[in-house]
Amino acid sequence: MAGWLNGLVQWVDARLPVVEAYEKHMSKYYAPKNFNFWYFFGVLAMLVLANQLLTGIWLTMSYVPSGEQAFASVEYIMRDVEWGWLLRYLHSTGASAFFVVVYIHMFRGLMYGSYKKPRELVWIFGMAIYLVLMAEGFFGYLLPWGNMSYWGAQVIVSLFTAIPYIGEGLAQWIRGDYLISGITLNRFFALHVVALPIVLLALVVLHILALHEVGSNNPDGIEIKQNKDENGIPLDGVPFHPYYTVHDLVGVAVFLFVFFGVLFFFPEMNGYFLEYANFEPADPLKTPDHIAPVWYYTPFYAMLRAVPDKLGGLIVMAGAIAIFFVLPWLDRSPVKSIRYKGWMSRVFLIAFAISFVLLGILGALPSTPGRTLVAQVATLVYFSYFLLMPFYSRLERTKPVPERVTG
Repeated sequence: MAGWLNGLVQWVDARLPVVEAYEKHMSKYYAPKNFNFWYFFGVLAMLVLANQLLTGIWLTMSYVPSGEQAFASVEYIMRDVEWGWLLRYLHSTGASAFFVVVYIHMFRGLMYGSYKKPRELVWIFGMAIYLVLMAEGFFGYLLPWGNMSYWGAQVIVSLFTAIPYIGEGLAQWIRGDYLISGITLNRFFALHVVALPIVLLALVVLHILALHEVGSNNPDGIEIKQNKDENGIPLDGVPFHPYYTVHDLVGVAVFLFVFFGVLFFFPEMNGYFLEYANFEPADPLKTPDHIAPVWYYTPFYAMLRAVPDKLGGLIVMAGAIAIFFVLPWLDRSPVKSIRYKGWMSRVFLIAFAISFVLLGILGALPSTPGRTLVAQVATLVYFSYFLLMPFYSRLERTKPVPERVTG
């Protein structure tokens, strides 16, 4: 039996280099030995992606993408489909978990300079994934056909009308109608379950391939490929499998414990994961008291509201995302990791993180003059982190970087 299986593996490998790919990306891919807590979140992102894809497939088996039956089909899933409530909550809680994991993963990249040479392309692919995730979340947001879904989509799509000359036509083209309707729901469903998942999977593969080509970064920002033994193996590296595949099981176990705790005890998260207005069907004649997007969009929604001009707010909101793509060329520091950067980089990074969280809180609350002023200040702090980076990263005094990783 063992000989037969070995022969089958050799036959397949001669036609499809499975063993070579396994060795290149797992058993002979050497990762830095000093990964810490922050490096769990890349694997967790893969775990949540798998959850979203699998639960999404099962949900589409009972969901009806039409204006007349969408809301009722979600209720049918929750009440009558066997384990349908679990599938729906796995998917809705997974969406929020996805953004929690991705935001922490991005913050780790900012801390340790994972966007700097030679990982610029890894960073760009990662940001493209983030952009597709935002689109995927937005299209999926309409599918329950609840009242908040309807009005949230109405507000976001109407933003495109602020674009000069082409805005009205573009918004109508996106909706497929003059208002959000069943046609809009149907095309958003197609994008959510077919088009964007294909793009997302392709970008994830490219992200991993680019990462494994140049090697993983580490908390010290040291290139382990520069220190190798006589066999060409990095002195400060360990094979990803079995070391990190086993090591990451600890992070996966802790994550699942928290994830299922949320799922089973408070999947609505007091209206932040599933808004209360979404438990009533879409009604074009009944506007919710306070229209706000899901929590993971609220920082950008707060920026949008902080600018009095509609077009200006759209530009600021789009710029807040687009500026991440040019980050590798804004950082002029001779070192990668925050461990060895000067005090200015640390202060600006902390201020950026605080401003992002503050904007997220403000975006979830009704707008008042005082909150608008705070959002404007927080938006300036947010952009100052990027726009002033070429200056403070060059001027500050850095610490000497060791030749080998420090653990």
